[in-house]
Parts: sequence; C-alpha cells; structure tokens
Amino acid sequence: MPASYTVAQIAVSAAAYSFDTEFSYLVPDELCALIKPGVRVLVPFGKGNKRVIGFVLRLLHFDDRPERVKPVLRLIDEQPLVTDEQLRLITYLKENTFCTYFDAFRTMVPTGFGYVCSTHYELVNSMPENDLTDEEKAAAEFIRNCKTQRDVDEYLDFTGDKKKKALVMSLLDKGVIEQSQELKRKTADAEVKMLRLSDDFVSARAGISLTAKQTLVVRLLDEVGCISEKEVCYMTGCTSALLKRMNDKNIITFFKVEALRNAIGEQIKPVSPESIVLSDEQQQAYDGILSLCDSGKPAGALLHGVTGSGKTSVFIRLIDAMQKRGRTSVMLVPEISLTPQMLKKFKAYFGECIAVIHSSLSPGQRMDEYKRIMRGEATVVIGTRSAVFAPLKNIGIIIMDEEGEHTYKSEQSPRYHARDVAVQRCGFNNCLLLLASATPSLESYYYAKNGRFSLFELNTRYNDFPLPDVKIVDMSSPKEDGNNGVLSFELADALKDTLNKGEQSILLLNRRGFNTYVSCGDCKKPVECPNCSIALTYHKKNNRLMCHCCGYSMPYPESCPQCGSAKIRASGVGTQRIEQEIADIFPEARILRMDADTASTRYDYEEKFLAFEKGEYDIMLGTQMIAKGLNFPNVTCVGVISLDKALFAGDFRSYERTFSLITQVVGRGGRGSKPGTAYIQTFVPDHYVLSLASEQDYKEFYSQEAALRRALIYPPFCDICVIGFSSPLESKAILASEAFLSLLNDYLSKNRDSIKFLRVLGPAPCALERVGGRYRYRMVLKCKNNTALRKMISTLLISFSKVPQSRDVRIYADINGDIGL
Repeated sequence: MPASYTVAQIAVSAAAYSFDTEFSYLVPDELCALIKPGVRVLVPFGKGNKRVIGFVLRLLHFDDRPERVKPVLRLIDEQPLVTDEQLRLITYLKENTFCTYFDAFRTMVPTGFGYVCSTHYELVNSMPENDLTDEEKAAAEFIRNCKTQRDVDEYLDFTGDKKKKALVMSLLDKGVIEQSQELKRKTADAEVKMLRLSDDFVSARAGISLTAKQTLVVRLLDEVGCISEKEVCYMTGCTSALLKRMNDKNIITFFKVEALRNAIGEQIKPVSPESIVLSDEQQQAYDGILSLCDSGKPAGALLHGVTGSGKTSVFIRLIDAMQKRGRTSVMLVPEISLTPQMLKKFKAYFGECIAVIHSSLSPGQRMDEYKRIMRGEATVVIGTRSAVFAPLKNIGIIIMDEEGEHTYKSEQSPRYHARDVAVQRCGFNNCLLLLASATPSLESYYYAKNGRFSLFELNTRYNDFPLPDVKIVDMSSPKEDGNNGVLSFELADALKDTLNKGEQSILLLNRRGFNTYVSCGDCKKPVECPNCSIALTYHKKNNRLMCHCCGYSMPYPESCPQCGSAKIRASGVGTQRIEQEIADIFPEARILRMDADTASTRYDYEEKFLAFEKGEYDIMLGTQMIAKGLNFPNVTCVGVISLDKALFAGDFRSYERTFSLITQVVGRGGRGSKPGTAYIQTFVPDHYVLSLASEQDYKEFYSQEAALRRALIYPPFCDICVIGFSSPLESKAILASEAFLSLLNDYLSKNRDSIKFLRVLGPAPCALERVGGRYRYRMVLKCKNNTALRKMISTLLISFSKVPQSRDVRIYADINGDIGL
C-alpha cells in the first residue's frame, strides 16, 4: 500500500553551522509528484515563519501524518540543480570542512541560478475597522496613501526594529494587511527571438496579398522553417517594425528559444589527438596510467615530470581514450592565467565537447556552461578549483595539473582542497585521479613513494631539449661594485644579449606595486593600513598607497601620519619599479607587465599572453601568474629578481613553495630548440633550497624536506587543523580563543581514548594580526584527520556558539590549510 504522506528533509539557507541540520517539512499533495532531491523550495523557518529558500536532501514516506511539521510552500526548480553524486559531495563537505549544507550547495551551483526572495505587503480590501489601535489605524492610512509598492515595503520593513516588527505582526494577525513573497532569479536565461510562419497563414496563404518585403520574409521562412529575428532583418533588409506588423496580421508567429552564452570562444581547426607522437618515456607513462583507468576501480597516480617533459601531451591522449570509451574527464589548472593556453589547445583536439569553469566567467556564462555539462553536451571540463564539482556523469579521469599549488585549497567556507574532493569523486565513479607536476606537493610524493598512489616519472624534456643553465647571483656585493639598481650586471647583460638575438625573456618578482612600503625618516615607522597590520604599498601609476589585503587606498602623504615629519621615503621593489628600471636601461625593449593590476580578467590573460607568444613583446615581467604551465618556445632568458622574502615566510611550507616557484619559472626558458639560461638573484646564495631549485633536483629536495618535517612533526607525518578567531576588539578575540581552549581541554578529559594523537600550539596572534578591521588569533592542532577528530571539532564549534565569549567573534576550523598568515 503506498505511503500517504511525504516528508522532505531540507537544508535551509538561513541556518548557521551551530544549528544546521536536516529540517523536516510536509510536502503538499499537489507537489508530491514534482518534488525530488536536489530541487530548491520555499519554506517557513523559525518562530516567525520567515520565508527562506532551502534544497531537498532526501524524501521520506509515512502512513500517518507527522505532527508539528510545517509545509513546503512552493517548488522553485522544475528539475534538480545537483546530481545524486553532488548531494553526496555536499554531505562530505559538511562533515569534513565544517560548513553548512547550503554553503556547500552554493559552492557547487553557479550564482546565476540564485534567487532573491523579497517580502511584499498590501492592504486587505475588506480590512476590519474596529479593534485597531491608533498606531495601527495610522499605519493603515499611511499604506493606503502610498503611491508605489516600494514605499509600502520600505515603511513596513522591520529589520532591526522590534517595535516595528510587533506592529507588522499585529496588522497581519488582525487581517489588515497581507504578506506575499516574490522570487527573482539573479541571472535570467539568455533568449533569442525567433519567428516562423503562422499556422493560419500556411493553411490560407493563397488568398492573402503580400508586399514585396513581406514576400521576401515568407520565401525565407518557407526555405528555413524558423529563424531569428536578427537574421531575417539581415538577410531580407526588412525592419523589426515590418515583422511586428506581419505578426499582428497573423502571417508570422514570434517565439523565444534559449541561447547559451559562449564561454569558450570560436572553434578552431580540429586536430586529431592521435596525431600526438609520444616519446618512449611518455608512452610508458601513458600505458601505465591508462591501465589504471581501465581497471574499473578507484585509483590514484602521480605523474612527476621535469618542466617541458610533455605532460600535457599525455593528458590529451588519456582524455581522448576516455572519450572513445564513452567516459567524461575533468582537467584542473591552478590559475586562471593558465586557462586560455590550455583551452586553446584542448579546443583543437576536442572541439565542442569542451566546457570551461572559472571565476572570471560572467554569471550568465558560468550558468550556461553548467547547463551544458548537466545535459551531457560537454564531456570534457577544464577549469580552476571549483571545476572539480562539475555535474559530470560517468567520469573516467580527473587530472590535476601543477597539483602542489596552494590555489587548489579554498580559503573561504567550505575550506576544501580540490584533491580531497577529487578523491571522493573517484570513489563514486571508479575512476582515476592523476596528479601531475614538476614539483608535486610533499604529501603527494610521499604517498606515491609509499604506494598509496602509483608513481610515473618523465625525467627528460621532450625531444631531449636541455634544461636551462641556471646561475645564482649574489646580490650582497653589487653596490660595492657600483651597481645601485635592482638588476644585477649579469642579468642586465643577459637581457641585452637576448634582445640582440631577437629572443624573449621572462622576469619574476612576486610583489606588485612600485615600492613595497613607505616610511618616515624621523620616527622610522611605516605608513600602515588603518584596517590591517601591514604597510601600504606605493603604486606610481595612480600615486596612491594601497593595501593588498583589504583594498584601502590613500594619496601619497606629504608628511608622516604619526609624527608629522616631511621626511617621507619609499623603499622596497615591486613590479612597477622593475618595469621602469628595465625601460630606462633598454628603451627599445617592448615590456609586458603581468600582475593583478594589469590582468584582472580571463580576456586580459588571453590577449596579453597571445601577444607575447606572437612576439609583440620582448620582455614579460610579472608575479607568480607567469611562473607555471606556460609555453613560449622563444623564451631563452629567465630572471628571478628576488624570492628571499618567500624563503623565510614563517610557514612550514615556505621552503617547498619557494623551491616550486623557482623550478617552475626557470622551466619557462629553453622550451624550444634554443637553449635557455636562468638567473636567480639572492642575498643567500648558499641556501640549499636555491641550489637544489637551480639544479631542478626535486628528489634531493624532497629527501631533505621530508627529514625536516618528520623531525618537527608536520605534514605528511601528521595533519594540521587551524582554529581561527577574529573580532573587531582584540580582547574579545583573546577571550574567545581561551574559551575554546577550555572547551577543548574539557572534551579531551572526557574522551581521551578517542583522540590518539593531538598537540596544541597557541592560541597566539596570526602573523598578520589585524586584517579588514578585525583582530585575528588562532590555535594550531597537530593531529590525525579521522572521524573522531572531526567529531571533536564539530562538537566544539557548536559548543563554542553557546558560550558568552562567542559574541561578536567569528570562528572557523580549517584542516591542512595555511598557517603562514
């Protein structure tokens, strides 16, 4: 006998983590056949029954009507926005990253699908005159005299006003006013206005006289059936007004069809993936990885290859093999800057099967790409971190290029790592996760060496091109040699020689702006951001000091804000200053600067990298966005201006990141038939990290770094969980961290057997103690990431929300996140 009542378990958008759970709602009979897991609904929530949006996690069926269960008010989506697999990922994110269900949902679904729910009020026609207070009568009269709905809604908006809220509730209870909700989607579907001959005209056309222009339109529609209004006007020379008159006379009929916004650009001449000729080393790696793909079991592999070894060619052949097997593929890249080159190459091999996902797409483009993937029109997805959530089905392989990059880790809720999500998806799809890099993360290489991942290596460059010759330049002596500039004599001579040969150069400096700080000559204090504990950076182009944390800016000061002295001086070096110095030394050189100030959109990256590839620039200067994954065969000279600051950043990953950045940028040189040379400028020329990076000796670096981390107990020999606190008042951040520590000690005293390993560092101020006007403290837990630990963290976060010290304090938990800043 079928169940009589359906109850939807719903996650609501209004829930905070401390009370986020599955809420039960009764599904009305008229919606039972329509509601499905993954669709959004409008439901009443809380004591005031505020209308909020939620999404259905699962459905339950009962023979008896459940008691005290509120009803679902409205169905928002006709079809689910997330697949069953994505629903499982939402639960995974909640349990492993300590976010709410709806935070996880928003991470997967493009913002363009979002709705804004607004509340409207109107007077009831037959409202009661008696039993109203003077205040209620005055409110009713005011509403009656309002000219627009907006005036009514603004008058009755009781946000933050308890007295106004009581008045509105009373008016509703007494039937004076009615309340309604309006849902408006943030981004509408793109549509094209189409036209065709009307049915009436087709059946009786013989007796209808037409003008010459109308005859042209009818002949065109006879030939093509239906066509867009724009195309009709172009092909017949008629106007929209003429078409409107034809519609009024029932000669033609207008209708609209969905038009997907183009995110991948124009298609280019197709190339067969089978035309790629693999070297013996590549072929061996390809065969081994493909056998894992075909095993029918979830698996992981690491492809470790030197820069220029042809890892991308292996990716393309593997994705082509998945296409032939009817399986889908995901290709992840760490930076938006890498997407245009990768997309251009993949479009040639896979054509319209490609979809792209990254943050530089417009909301409409991202929404339409999501639709294409959901419908199965795109079977290869390329993108940055969020592309790991693409609603693909039957995935065959997930590839993470440059997998050691920190950009794969989200710093906002949910604080997930793309690699961890990919591992889950591989388990759901019985597919392969392929990690690839010349400088893999220490954790991935450790797991590969210990058998958790299969290890494949490419030890030589494709076509046996040599690696660049690397020279370490000691910058502690140039001033004694009469060089007061930022560029060493060696690097300047190399740039001159490269220019004379008609070849190209790349220069890396991972600091944008002109000067990195401005200070007072008398009190010696730097000019700091009023919202953050960081010195402001001078930008010469707009003559302003800017904060790279919160965006605050101010004009260049004429006197010290602290003591009033006029002895203001700028120090430090940014990309703008390097650009000026190069222009002074080489006035004939064409310089391309690539940093966040000059390249903020996908189109900026695409246009400027393409111009550099075509030889329109001689020197490309930039931050880390130019260091990885790019292929410019004419680049023969690479210069690292300075990376000493990154080497001593205070994070346990600082050596690893510096080694990776140097190795990657050095690998941009000599990728064609011409040999390359690289120069690393430093004040610590004997540091072993620089020496190993110059030799591109990852294995020796891994050996030394792993030994250091084992001794100090850092990943991969443990996990790290950061508990962060922030508040506008430092005292509240301190009290909150101490309260959490007390809760932690109390929990451990009662559950010592469940937590086998835990070391607590702090609480202490973050390296950047104040950001965006909020003081920041943290605790660092060295632990083992398992079910018991995650249960403990979740319990403590919920318990903390109930203590007085949590007021005005934001708290988060981040497993294996950054601890440097």
